[in-house]
Amino acid sequence: MVAAPFWRTKSIQEFSPDEWEALCDGCAKCCLVRLRDDDSDEIASTNVACKLLDQSACRCIDYRARARIVPGCVQLSPENIAALDWMPPTCAYRLVAAGRDLPWWHHLNSGSRETVHEAGASVRGRTVSENDVSEEDLWDHVATWPDSDELVPKS
Repeated sequence: MVAAPFWRTKSIQEFSPDEWEALCDGCAKCCLVRLRDDDSDEIASTNVACKLLDQSACRCIDYRARARIVPGCVQLSPENIAALDWMPPTCAYRLVAAGRDLPWWHHLNSGSRETVHEAGASVRGRTVSENDVSEEDLWDHVATWPDSDELVPKS
């Protein structure tokens, strides 16, 4: 009999550091600049990527030093994931924290880190670097990302 995968049998607080890191689906949506409307408190995501994002690989180029290099970088943890209202609904951390399963395209299900891109769930090919956008132009880069029902499991 095959054992159920760790994300189905453990709470996120029980994950080992390696399991926590493995949960990342590689979409890179958490590496995008987000804007909060002062009046409505609504959050808007942009297509502007952190200067440390390798836009083709959808990975941080200096993951270990990211918080030092980018002081606003939020390091996800089992303790803070539920409070991060700006995380996309497709985020594996958010899904598992809410007791939901991982989508078919997640590498832990598919066996390939490419399926997140093939499914259209990542930002690959759709971003510009924050180095190329002035702060006053950020609102011109608000983007809608696919978070549709077919990308997120129902249960």
